[in-house]
Amino acid sequence: MNGARKKLLKLLVALAWADGRVDTEEMEVIEAMLDTFRVDAEAAEEIREFAKTPCTLDDVDIDGVTVDEAGLVLYQAVLLTFIDGEQSEKEIQLLNAFMEKLGLTREEAAPILERATARAKSLLSVLREPG
Repeated sequence: MNGARKKLLKLLVALAWADGRVDTEEMEVIEAMLDTFRVDAEAAEEIREFAKTPCTLDDVDIDGVTVDEAGLVLYQAVLLTFIDGEQSEKEIQLLNAFMEKLGLTREEAAPILERATARAKSLLSVLREPG
């Protein structure tokens, strides 16, 4: 796994820690990104270990991250903020800080945010449907 992708995964972990814990559902999103990036077993274990310790966005250096990679992780980050059924004001503020840290402008981020929010809401509606 290249260094930029490792940094992006660590940023996603830091976002998951925003509420002081990493829930099972949040870890599932991180695991999905490990699969998406085709991370080898050793690097995946490093990310899982990193996820066990509280961290913030400031704990991750993002030198070398491309705009495309940042956009992919932003999409997952939005899904992560809806994991408990709603997106709080604190999570929105953290997403803004996340975008700033990634170096994404509002114009670059807007379509990603719209697609990810629509996807998250569609998944929530499916999960809420009776059985």
